[in-house]
Amino acid sequence: MPSPYTDRVEQQQPQTPPTAPPRDMTQHVTILGAFHIVLGGLGLVIAFVIIVVFGGVAGAISLGAADEPDAWIAIPVVGIVGSVLLVIALTLSLPGIVAGLGLIKHKAWARVLAIVLSVLHLINFPFGTLLSIYGLWVLLSRDTERLFET
Repeated sequence: MPSPYTDRVEQQQPQTPPTAPPRDMTQHVTILGAFHIVLGGLGLVIAFVIIVVFGGVAGAISLGAADEPDAWIAIPVVGIVGSVLLVIALTLSLPGIVAGLGLIKHKAWARVLAIVLSVLHLINFPFGTLLSIYGLWVLLSRDTERLFET
């Protein structure tokens, strides 16, 4: 004769652990895109300031360098340093603007570009670091992956 307790055990279905409902990451992706555009625009302003400052310094050195041979050596050094800083500022700013526009439009390529930029901006303390932490949290979320798959 079967026990009444064994029937209950056999009839119970194994329970799956409850999962969190999917979050709507659309607003986070849009905010992240806007932040990338703002940070990229700020980088372009910094690039413009670099051009003005280093160009002005090189011009001032050349005006006062008529009789100083060491000053003529400083002019290309100032130009090279300014050019390197300009390239760095533009290299991080322009792709940031492009990634921000793509994130707002929910393009899959923009997610990959923004992840790469988030890793690069980690060293850009404090604003780039904050943007990177937020960006990596948003873009590496499973809910965001689903958003960009559709």
